[in-house]
Amino acid sequence: MACLGHSGILKPRGARSEFFLSLLEKMQTQEILRMLRLPELGDLGQFFRSLSATTLVSMGALAAILAYWFTHRPKALQPPCNLLMQSEEVEDSGGARRSVIGDSPQLLSHYYDDARTMYEVFRRGLRISGNGPCLGFRNPKQPYQWLSYQEVADRAEFLGSGLLQHNCKPCTDQFIGVFAQNRPEWIIAELACYTYSMVVVPLYDTLGPGAVRYIINTADISTVVVDKPQKAVVLLEHVERKETPGLKLIILMEPFEEALKDRGQECGVVIKSMQDVEDCGQQNHCDPVPPKPSDLSIVCFTSGTTGNPKGAMLTHGNVVADFSGFLKVTEKVIFPRQDDVLISFLPLAHMFERVIQSVVYCHGGRVGFFQGDIRLLSDDMKALGPTIFPVVPRLLNRMYDKIFSQADTPLKRWLLEFAAKRKQAEVRSGIIRNDSIWDELFFNKVQASLGGCVRMIVTGAAPASPTVLGFLRAALGCQVYEGYGQTECTAGCTFTTPGDWTSGHVGAPLPCNHIKLVDVEELNYWTSKGEGEICVRGPNVFKGYLKDPERTKEALDEDSWLHTGDIGKWLPAGTLKIIDRKKHIFKLAQGEYVAPEMIENIYIRSEPVAQVYVHGDSLKAFLVGIVVPDPEVMPSWARKRGIEGTYAELCTNKELKKAILEDMVRLGKEGGLHSFEQVKAIHIHSDMFSVQNGLLTPTLKAKRPELREYFKKQIEELYSTSM
Repeated sequence: MACLGHSGILKPRGARSEFFLSLLEKMQTQEILRMLRLPELGDLGQFFRSLSATTLVSMGALAAILAYWFTHRPKALQPPCNLLMQSEEVEDSGGARRSVIGDSPQLLSHYYDDARTMYEVFRRGLRISGNGPCLGFRNPKQPYQWLSYQEVADRAEFLGSGLLQHNCKPCTDQFIGVFAQNRPEWIIAELACYTYSMVVVPLYDTLGPGAVRYIINTADISTVVVDKPQKAVVLLEHVERKETPGLKLIILMEPFEEALKDRGQECGVVIKSMQDVEDCGQQNHCDPVPPKPSDLSIVCFTSGTTGNPKGAMLTHGNVVADFSGFLKVTEKVIFPRQDDVLISFLPLAHMFERVIQSVVYCHGGRVGFFQGDIRLLSDDMKALGPTIFPVVPRLLNRMYDKIFSQADTPLKRWLLEFAAKRKQAEVRSGIIRNDSIWDELFFNKVQASLGGCVRMIVTGAAPASPTVLGFLRAALGCQVYEGYGQTECTAGCTFTTPGDWTSGHVGAPLPCNHIKLVDVEELNYWTSKGEGEICVRGPNVFKGYLKDPERTKEALDEDSWLHTGDIGKWLPAGTLKIIDRKKHIFKLAQGEYVAPEMIENIYIRSEPVAQVYVHGDSLKAFLVGIVVPDPEVMPSWARKRGIEGTYAELCTNKELKKAILEDMVRLGKEGGLHSFEQVKAIHIHSDMFSVQNGLLTPTLKAKRPELREYFKKQIEELYSTSM
């Protein structure tokens, strides 16, 4: 905050401010004014003779202030390439484009010669960290506790050796399941597999029993490491029903009762504590059997929106190539450091979180895990002080809505928007900082809620709103990057170029892959217009789906191009914009094709809307929608329109429903939607779509068939009353 001093000068606080004040207080205002009346003096010699000692001091002070300002003024970040040409066409490639960052036209397969596998990545971190802190955890209202790199490496070797004593083989045919929330033991189990060339198979916390059973059988998993006894019970129930006959060993991270062990024994499953297996391995230690870059490292089952999960087979080389592309893009601007700290709360079962963590381990940084309750994330961040914050757009939207919901008067909102515009003007000129007067007055509390140390935010997994990204880049005062990709290309295939703080695109190709667009005739997208289905090729692209040649053939063509199913458009600067989805389309009765996800991404910008599902039918001529209001934002939004009531009451208020529909249609018009792409009626639903109620995938994507069935009655009513 700032205050007025005795001379009426605005005094910002801090060491830099005190330097300014010490100079300003020596200056005599009248002498400075007389000094500036230069035309009244005869010649330069007479001018200097006429100056008093105090004037000379004042001139010196003014010169010092100007010199200090020039050396300490905020400077624009220097981009690693020409931002008007962030990618270029590859010769004789059918229109494929590549990154312009890097010294070689060859695709990047690794960044460090001594880190070509995930095992070597961790060993490098161990070496350069000087055995520094590695994995952090905390109990409620307690500071973080840390395991060192050497402790993690030792425990991984002990656990891996213990697995070998329990009939596991040190080879890439040995698949080990991990069924747990994010925690240090997850990483120890993963590293144990890598140390002995075994393959990790994550089991999602929220995949559901049917999918867990399918994965165990498809991957021939005999050993699963779990965190809680409840998950061990779930696995035992499958064995008891003879659904997973191959499961023989369950290793528990947390304490369990003897009765659980007895239950396992009755159905032929050994249940042991993780500590017991580590102790066994310590007593029977085996030398590491490190993998090769071409060896399989993980089978990451993607939930999809229909059918059984697909097991994407990713090698060590795939993962290393992907995060090496990220390093190459950011190397001159915001390179990872040994003192970096990452907050881990996004599921480790997904590659986005795993790739970002790999970057931290490779540079000897720290990873602190949240307590397991997303509602306590802010408290965890304040205790941890992370510098790297991987997020998904849904969380950014919540942050944005919460900030604006607290500006609950027209004056507060005007001031907030004014401050944001001033900082956004700096961002457009390339300046990212958190020490401006606007930060002091408005945004420091927001920054403090994230721990006060964040220097880089990376978002992916779903489209991010340009409005939200633009605001948060200014408000958070740190570099915010957006990536695009999918599990089949490890995680990302495009990434924001440092210095390009514009929104509405997902950046340029990473240096580890090429990207091309192919025609989608049925949707009228043509490469001649710079539009088409996005295809990816490079060392980060997966090897196929486990035991599923048919779906592998659908995803990978004969030239090893991964067909993503997303529709993209090349922008003039060589960046990629996601404009549609090939799979989730339908035709209305009048023959018009509709892409509901694109429409939803526009409607979700409506202030009171938290979630929206757009539905269409080939027998109907218009669209309808299911809307879940934001419980934190909607009440104040309604009050501004003279509508009062509790959240539950507002969800049934016809006047409010009409107001929300009008706001959505307004945004649709601004977003360029055709009339047939606008919803004609909506139903307000009070409960959020979630993984738990089966309406979202574990990556928080809409499960459209399930949503259609869940809201079947409401959809029928919307059509019958809107004809």
